[in-house]
Amino acid sequence: MSTAPRLLRLAPAAGRGHIGAKRRRLPMQTRNKFFDDMSQLMTNAMGLAQGAKTEAETAFKGFVDRWMADRDFVTREEFDAARAMAQKAREENTALEARIAALEAALAKKKG
Repeated sequence: MSTAPRLLRLAPAAGRGHIGAKRRRLPMQTRNKFFDDMSQLMTNAMGLAQGAKTEAETAFKGFVDRWMADRDFVTREEFDAARAMAQKAREENTALEARIAALEAALAKKKG
């Protein structure tokens, strides 16, 4: 009957471990408190860092929003509305220029 090898460590015998004393075999400890504590510490530190990152992003976004509000920037909707009004005014100016040119031509015919 063949068994798979197991990880074992030798523990000292009950008699204070004098030379030549027989040792009994114990299974290796699979968990180490130091590493568990370090793992928990790192996990907590990452959570803290994530919280600090979120806090910093929120504060920076608030700062940028306040700064932009103080600069009297317009919204995209306001800009589009102003651009549409300017385009309409240009079209009206072109139409009025054509009308004035026609009236001046008619006046010149009448005088001449």
